[in-house]
Amino acid sequence: MRNKNFDTCVSFHINEGAFIGRIVRLNDVLNQILGKHCYPLNVSAALAETSALAVLLSSLLKYDGLFTLQIQGNGPVSLLVADVTSAGIVRACAKFDAEKLSQAKTLRKTEDLIEPLPHLVGGGYMAFTVDQGKQTQPYQGVVDLQGKTLTEMALRYFKQSEQIDTTLKLFIKHPEGDSQSWLAAGILLQKAPLKGGKELEADEETLKQTWEDSEAFIKSLTEGEIFDASLTSAEILHRLFHANGLQIGKEASYTFGCRCSRDKLLNTLASFSEDEIEDMLEDGKISATCQFCGENYVFDKAELKRQ
Repeated sequence: MRNKNFDTCVSFHINEGAFIGRIVRLNDVLNQILGKHCYPLNVSAALAETSALAVLLSSLLKYDGLFTLQIQGNGPVSLLVADVTSAGIVRACAKFDAEKLSQAKTLRKTEDLIEPLPHLVGGGYMAFTVDQGKQTQPYQGVVDLQGKTLTEMALRYFKQSEQIDTTLKLFIKHPEGDSQSWLAAGILLQKAPLKGGKELEADEETLKQTWEDSEAFIKSLTEGEIFDASLTSAEILHRLFHANGLQIGKEASYTFGCRCSRDKLLNTLASFSEDEIEDMLEDGKISATCQFCGENYVFDKAELKRQ
């Protein structure tokens, strides 16, 4: 049964709006994403963490369309992708080399451990893209992969590209014991942007102290607390920031969903030349599998010719 305290993102602010934040907790969304694949534990953990970050980042934006977080590297895991529609539909997938992954774990003697995401992806880049349709120009932010954790990699983007003071903590929990459920979560806090060219009205020293306290509070948040199914996100936030003028904002809900369809793939195949179609045929048919949901589509030659 779905827990109403998960698969949500709650907005909040503290100190009369001087700092704005988000807290996300995912459960059923992850189980549906990862249940579509047979990824190794390390790859699943990396994708779960990437999905939580994608939801957090997308929640900071006002958009009508699609937000995509993509991490591409030269390591055993070459690609991690998670996208979130403005309606709260999430999907994600990964690409990896099983042999390289096994060799790397043997070399580092980490066969039984979940390694930090940067160990898996190696060098490369992280990109954030917002696509609001054909009538608009997509927005993209890119940063090279540097950092010991996904948190450090994301904070580097905010420091270099957005230049916004940001603190962030991500959590993942894999199925173990009686639980066969994946969990991922994250909490993010930022200094509010300028309003009308002026800083928010607050004493500079008070703001500095509140920021330092808030960073400490977020660092103190434990896995046990954020994954406690009996606690609402509002209750967790109250524990952290009740002394800092906490105000809870909107709660958004998220579900898994894939946008693939037979018609979309058929239209794509129709754009290929006859020679290209012939090269793809096997026993008079073309088979295509969606990398996000695993749905397999089969088209025969006659069907393609009708397009």
